[in-house]
Amino acid sequence: MKLYRLLTEDDTSAFCHKVTDALNKGWELHGSPSYAFDQANGVMRCAQAVIKEAEGTYTPETKLGQH
Repeated sequence: MKLYRLLTEDDTSAFCHKVTDALNKGWELHGSPSYAFDQANGVMRCAQAVIKEAEGTYTPETKLGQH
């Protein structure tokens, strides 16, 4: 099955660590990162899509972060 996740975080080193952790767990970058102002919270936010091939069959109960 092919898995997809969208990682998001405030524009801090925590975002880079989140993406780095996913890459080290076998996820691959999918597309370019996004960067936008979150007006409700007054901060810049980052997003990066990642994908991964995994064993099994996808269901809505699949825990994406555990792969």
